[in-house]
Amino acid sequence: MIIRRYLVKQVVSTSVVVIGLLTLIMMGGRLIKYFGIAAQGRLDASILFSILAYRLPEFLTLILPLGFFIALMLVFGRLYVDHEMAVLNGSGVSRNRLARLLVPMTIIYLIVQVGLMVWIGPWGIREFEKLTNSQAVRTGFDLVRPKEFISSGPYTIYAGSLSEDRKNLKDIFFYQKAERDGKPDVMILAKEATRVEMVNETANVVDLLQGRRYEIYPNSPQYTQAEFQSYRLRLENDKEVKFETGDVEALAMSKLWQQRDDAVIRSELGWRIFGPWVIVIALMLAVSLSEVSPRQGRYYRLIPAIFIYASLIVLLIAIKTRISKDQLDIWAYPVVLLMYATAAALFARKQKLAPKIKQSMQRVGL
Repeated sequence: MIIRRYLVKQVVSTSVVVIGLLTLIMMGGRLIKYFGIAAQGRLDASILFSILAYRLPEFLTLILPLGFFIALMLVFGRLYVDHEMAVLNGSGVSRNRLARLLVPMTIIYLIVQVGLMVWIGPWGIREFEKLTNSQAVRTGFDLVRPKEFISSGPYTIYAGSLSEDRKNLKDIFFYQKAERDGKPDVMILAKEATRVEMVNETANVVDLLQGRRYEIYPNSPQYTQAEFQSYRLRLENDKEVKFETGDVEALAMSKLWQQRDDAVIRSELGWRIFGPWVIVIALMLAVSLSEVSPRQGRYYRLIPAIFIYASLIVLLIAIKTRISKDQLDIWAYPVVLLMYATAAALFARKQKLAPKIKQSMQRVGL
């Protein structure tokens, strides 16, 4: 049908632009955050885009419904502003019929949302955690680059040169800030360093050769100095390195179902089962809220409508938190969805209900 193809083309093209813009905004913020971590020497800059790629499905689970809703609002609003809706209505094509024409496209969006929330999103979180866990232990000499000062937690390290296997370093400068007041800072200068591989050892162990060790007291001329031929240095992993993890969010559906008696598991299970249905609510709300007069413009109701739809997503997230604390049960998800579906149905019937309500109010003398 020509009208269906026209609407689908408009909605898909607009939603792609909106989703792309929202994704760029959200991923840009994350990219800045990870660039900051990499600049501190706590993350390998070469994996930044791999991290973003693994996080992308998780972001799309929230961006896709909102982008789809905004696209529907813009397309239907333009139909009203350009008088196309009046022409369609005059030809016997009602607003509700246009919504029915978009049902197949909405089902496709629903399937994509299910795939993101049930399979692709959890897989991305699992891969993200594997990647960040491998980076979480990269501290101290793991991050050394030749002729660059590298800071990692309380450590600052410099090496004049580095072997290809990263086990031998030349011209070492090492500085460790004291953990507590009253304790001295430590500075070490050495001609050579050799990495020591130890079984079941998560810290960095290095043998320094031919150097000096200084203990420096801040704000004081006092210091101590010691020369050495060989000195073993052990660097603990940076305990402040933290990455966002979601152990439950990374679980597969089969594992969630096996442990559904747990409140946290139940909240995630309900989120994945009922969360995708916000796509259907988006179509219902957009059709009923997009009606505007040509003088008002198609953006007149866009912002209020976005707030209404965003409140649905925020409410579902709040319910997820309450269920994880065992304050609500999984039935709260469908109840909220039915509430918004009912509200959308009432908004759609306002043209018929408003005159009747006005007549009723006139009869009682209001």
